[in-house]
Amino acid sequence: MTASRYDKIAFVASNAPDAMAARERLADLYGDAAPAEANVVVALGGDGFMLQMLHTFRDSGTPIYGMHRGTIGFLMNEFGEDGLRERLAVAQSSKIHPLMMEATDASGKVHRAPALNEVSLLRQSYQAAKLRLHVDGKVRMEELICDGVLVATPVGSTAYNLSAHGPILPLAAPFLAITPISPFRPRRWRGALVPDRAEIEIEILEQDKRPVSAVADHFEVRSVVRVGARMDMHSTVEMLFDPGHSLDERILNEQFGY
Repeated sequence: MTASRYDKIAFVASNAPDAMAARERLADLYGDAAPAEANVVVALGGDGFMLQMLHTFRDSGTPIYGMHRGTIGFLMNEFGEDGLRERLAVAQSSKIHPLMMEATDASGKVHRAPALNEVSLLRQSYQAAKLRLHVDGKVRMEELICDGVLVATPVGSTAYNLSAHGPILPLAAPFLAITPISPFRPRRWRGALVPDRAEIEIEILEQDKRPVSAVADHFEVRSVVRVGARMDMHSTVEMLFDPGHSLDERILNEQFGY
């Protein structure tokens, strides 16, 4: 890999003042290509903004290099204005695939949306959700009463999934995590790991009495009756990390308390 590979840099920033100011300075130093013409995008902000950019540039073939100018920076490299082209030249690549959510609402309309972190089902009212879980067409749990359930990718395993006490998955792990949120019955169920090629379907029971919403990252569907989730191996987004600070390394550090 050489620096010339990344001679056209597009800078994008969140609306945070620090991020916008950094974008102006970096554009003055390195130029600012239009995103459609760039061979790398440098995203300035926090993890939420980075997730938006990963969706925006998914399947574009353009890698994303994040620099932390926001609140949480798990997906970001450290910010620095000097030597950016040299950093890009030696950056390590991580390619990730999204989950594809297919949610059917109460009117029968089907909604499809990708999720790089997780597909989550959440109760809409004071009533707990009542769900039935299918994996590859077979019922694996007849009834789960809970506040919700997540289907998380390895990238998303350190986000909402971890807060719900789900497992941390190494980036290359060929698994998805199914993690309950505040399970009531079965009370001691802590979730499951399934192959990343599995097709997961969640059926909402008593949906009129116990309405449930489905969320694929930032895309929400209300009052769903059935939700499917599967890894889309044909869709890819590429992230770049400084040596020694790859996403794999960060996930390992998270497991050991760093």
